[in-house]
Amino acid sequence: MAAQFGRRLRRGATTTAVAAAAVAALSASQAPAAPQSDTAAGDQAAAGATPSGDSAATGNSPYHTDLPPLNTPNKPGASVNLPVTGSAEAGIPASVLAAYKRAEQELAATDAACRLPWQLLAAIGKVESGQARGGKVDANGTTLSPILGPALNGQGFALIKDTDGGAYDGDSTHDRAVGPMQFIPSTWATWGQDGNGDGRKDPNNIHDAALAAGRYLCAGTRDLSVAADLDRAVLSYNHSTEYLRTVRSWFDYYKRGTHEVPDGTGVLPADTGGGTTSPFPTPTPTTGTPGGGTSPSPTPSPTPSPSKPGGGTSPSPGTSTPPATKPPTTKPPTPTPAPTPSETFGSLEDAGTGTLTATAGEAFGERVTVRAKNKLGKPLARTSVTFAVVGATDARFADGKSTVTLRTGADGTVTAPVLTAGEKTGVFKVTAVAGTTQPRALSWTANVTARVADTIALTGDKALTAAPGAEFTDRVEVRTTYKGTGVADTAVTATMITDAGTPAENDKGPYFEDAAGDPVRTLNLTTGADGVLELPEIYADDTEGTYTLRLTTASGATVTVELKVEAAPAA
Repeated sequence: MAAQFGRRLRRGATTTAVAAAAVAALSASQAPAAPQSDTAAGDQAAAGATPSGDSAATGNSPYHTDLPPLNTPNKPGASVNLPVTGSAEAGIPASVLAAYKRAEQELAATDAACRLPWQLLAAIGKVESGQARGGKVDANGTTLSPILGPALNGQGFALIKDTDGGAYDGDSTHDRAVGPMQFIPSTWATWGQDGNGDGRKDPNNIHDAALAAGRYLCAGTRDLSVAADLDRAVLSYNHSTEYLRTVRSWFDYYKRGTHEVPDGTGVLPADTGGGTTSPFPTPTPTTGTPGGGTSPSPTPSPTPSPSKPGGGTSPSPGTSTPPATKPPTTKPPTPTPAPTPSETFGSLEDAGTGTLTATAGEAFGERVTVRAKNKLGKPLARTSVTFAVVGATDARFADGKSTVTLRTGADGTVTAPVLTAGEKTGVFKVTAVAGTTQPRALSWTANVTARVADTIALTGDKALTAAPGAEFTDRVEVRTTYKGTGVADTAVTATMITDAGTPAENDKGPYFEDAAGDPVRTLNLTTGADGVLELPEIYADDTEGTYTLRLTTASGATVTVELKVEAAPAA
């Protein structure tokens, strides 16, 4: 059954009869509903009225229109586990399959909201190049020979003059679609990726091309688990309803089950030959298409059939003219054009963030502020920016959050919420990340410092007296605080001082004792929990009088205590 749909059609050359047959095949295979063919809309692109190459990854180059077999790998509702073996059409070459799954994993980590399924990449790879010509790639995933589309010279395809000096496609006059995912050089310049980590972005490498295709499909805010978003993504890749229908059919087929086959043994489309490039013959004018272009005549032509991106040929000259049918009236969904440079995120920059420092338990005086810009270097509004607290810290944004996502305003700027320090001191990072396909990240160093006591005070007001040669019966107790909160581990110096204009250590009067029991009049001490410090015993010598004890913190906070040495009154 598959053979009757196994023809490869040039975009714009499909007839309504073929479209009707394709719809019938999809219905028989229980494929998901796809938009009905709208010849006026779908073939308008093929006739030369398509958007520029920047609006489609492939520049509307040819593609394979073979549909999958009607007998799918698994019946509807069957296990979704991939079979080890199965029909030949369900086999995907090992390196190619690995590239698709690797791209899915990368997108899941960097743009999870897109929900890219690897089966969509497989469907596009099947239609664009027959899975890199059946997996003819080397150990690194690079095609053994170039896969090139025809010159995009405006004769049946988009008109795209050379943008790469022939570096990728060998054509210094016009661009050609390149590689297993058929990127035109101008699109690759924006979306190219290094999928295999070899330091190069090569459209002829299946790992690089698959990741680039995934990021292209995920452009903007698309959620590919939503049917409408998936349709828009596929149409942005190749602006044709016939293309969407074909990709959709393979997407459903691969979702039902597939298996790995050795590289180079994949099934090629029925019309694939061994050519490298796809020269495009001049079409025979007929009636004008809705796009203002021309479609090829259905009558046989002596001109050799053009080879395809995968190395094949178009329908044989002997193909009979299908009977005329009335075009379906169902209108396909309006595709979302690829973002223009003025709508596309380009860069992220610091918009004047100051030094990030705070005392434990307090709010930072500065807030992180960034500005998003588009590809033209202009402010870009409504760009999502994620601020995050990174590192060993208990500093948090409002409501105890360590991550907050906000959108930029009309001037492209956005400011992170107030950041409050916790009790843990030290350095950590605050980051800002924007962009999904090509994320940009900035980071700042933030520092939390320990509280430093700004006050020291006595905890009681009892008079401290002792008889000559005796011990003061009451102990001196003080508390250090920072803005009313007790500060533990505060260094305090206790000194018996003179009453001179410039106080100094007193060599007479009350004293402390050291470990050996010798008199000392200066001690270095440390506060305990909640900033409280109780001084050791104080002793009086034989000299009566009023003396002064001074207690000082490292920050300069001071308190003095009056000590009286006097004989007890007579009985």
